[in-house]
Amino acid sequence: MRTRIGTRLILGAGLTTALVIGVMAAAIVRIHTAQLVSERTRHANQLSETIKGATHDDMLENRRENLHRQIRAVGALQQEGIRKVRLFNKEGRIMFSSVEAEIGTALDTKAEACFACHAEGRPLEKLDMPARSRFYRAPDGTRVLGIITPIPNEASCSTAACHAHGPKQSVLGVLDVNISMAEADAEIARSRTWMLGLALVAVLATGLILWWLTRSLVVKPVAALVAGTRAVAGGELGTTIPVMGRHELGDLAKAFNDMTRRLVETQRQLTQADKLASVGRLAAGIAHEINNPLTGVLSYASLLRKRLDADKESCEDLDVIVRETKRCRGIIRDLLDFARPTPPTRKPTDLNEVARRAIAVVMSQLALNQVQLALDLSPELPEVPADGNQVQQVLVNLLLNAADAIGPSGGTIRVSSRTAEGDRFAELAVHDNGPGISEENLPRVFEPFFTTKGSHGTGLGLAVSWGILEHHGGRLEVESPPGEGTCFTLRLPLDEVPLSLKLPAEPSAIA
Repeated sequence: MRTRIGTRLILGAGLTTALVIGVMAAAIVRIHTAQLVSERTRHANQLSETIKGATHDDMLENRRENLHRQIRAVGALQQEGIRKVRLFNKEGRIMFSSVEAEIGTALDTKAEACFACHAEGRPLEKLDMPARSRFYRAPDGTRVLGIITPIPNEASCSTAACHAHGPKQSVLGVLDVNISMAEADAEIARSRTWMLGLALVAVLATGLILWWLTRSLVVKPVAALVAGTRAVAGGELGTTIPVMGRHELGDLAKAFNDMTRRLVETQRQLTQADKLASVGRLAAGIAHEINNPLTGVLSYASLLRKRLDADKESCEDLDVIVRETKRCRGIIRDLLDFARPTPPTRKPTDLNEVARRAIAVVMSQLALNQVQLALDLSPELPEVPADGNQVQQVLVNLLLNAADAIGPSGGTIRVSSRTAEGDRFAELAVHDNGPGISEENLPRVFEPFFTTKGSHGTGLGLAVSWGILEHHGGRLEVESPPGEGTCFTLRLPLDEVPLSLKLPAEPSAIA
C-alpha cells in the first residue's frame, strides 16, 4: 500500500510527540504523587511527635485515665484524617488505643505495624522516617498511612517508682498513628485525570501544528515539484513551480525553474539549428542551380550595355538588370556561405586590431549616415585563437546593421572589448542607440531570411555571423531593452575548443 510522505511524516512526528508527552506526563504525576505522600508522611510524623509530647507527663506519672482520654480525643479528630492512635508496649501488646476493642490485644510481629521495625533488623530508635512509615489497605478499601514513633526510656522514667524498667532498656513502647490517605489519593486521581487531559490536548495541538507545518513546508512543495516534473515529462517544458520559502525545498524549486528555463532555451536552440540545417541544404541546391544562369545574364547584360552606350533609355534598363543581377549574385554568395561555411583558420588574433580594421572598412558609410563611433577597447585583452578575417566579417555586418538601425538622423555606436566569465572568454560588444528591436522580433533575429529592413536586406547576415561564432566555439548574443538601443555581443573562448568537442549551436536572444 502506497503512503504519502506527508502522512508518514505526520504519523512519525505525532507518535514521537505523543510518546514524549506521555513520558513527561507520567513523570510529572509520579513526582506529584511522591510529593503528596512525602507531605502526608511528614504531617503524620509531626502529629505523632505532638501526641507523644502531649502524653509525656501522663505516661511518666502513670495517669492511665488521662492518657486514655487523650488518645481517644486525638483519634476522634476526623478533620485531620486520623483513623486511630495506638500505644504498644515492648512486647507488642496494645496498651492504649482510640479503638476500644483493640486494647489489651497483642499484634503479630509480622503484622503491618510491626513488620517495618523487625524487618529492618536495627534498633527502633535509629530508624529514619520512611522506614517507620507504611501503607496498607483498610477493610473498607481505603489506603491508610501508618507511622510509628518510639517512646525511649529516660532517666526520669527508669528511676520512677511506678515503673520497673531498667536503665539498659532503650525503648519502652511504640506510638502508632494511622492517617487516612483518601483525600491524598483523591487529589492524586484528580492530578492524573488533569494530566491525562492536558497530555491529550498537548498531543492534539502539537499534532495540528505539525500537520500544518509539514503540509506547508514539505507536502505542498513536494506536490508542486511532482506536478511540475510530470508536466515537463508531458512536454510542457516551460513549466515553473512556486518557490515556497527560503529553505532547501525552496532552493530545489528555484533549481527546477532554472532547469525548465534552460530546457526551453535548449529546445529553441535545437529548433533554430534544425531550421538552419534545413535552409542550408536547400540553399546549397538552389545556389548551384541558379548561380550559372545568373552569371550568364550578368555577362550578356554587361555586353549589351557597352554596345548600346548611345541609347540612353536602353542603358538605363540594362543598368537595372546588371544591378539587380549583382544583388541576386550577392544573395547566392551569402547562401553558399551560410550553407557551407568555411572552417576557420585559427591563429592568435588581437580582437582589438580586428575591431579597428572592421571600423576602417565601414567608416565612410558611417560618416554618410552621421554616425559617431566610440571605442572602449581593453588594452589588456589577451589574444584569442580565431580566424581574424571571419571575425572581421561578423563585426562589419554588426556595424552596418547598427548604422541601418540608427537611420539617417544620426546616432552613436559604441564598440567595447573585455574579458568575461572568469577570464575564460573575450568579448566584443557593438551597442547602438537606435530604436531597438521589438520584443516579438527579438527571438527571431538569428533566423535565416528574417529581416526588418524590407527589400533592403536578405536576412542572412546575422545567421551567417552566428554560424561563424559557433564554429569558433563561441556565441553571439543580443540584448535590446526598451528605449535603450541594441547591443550585440560577440564572445570567443580564450582557449581553443576542438571541433569534435564543441557544443551544439546556441544562438541567444536576451530581451
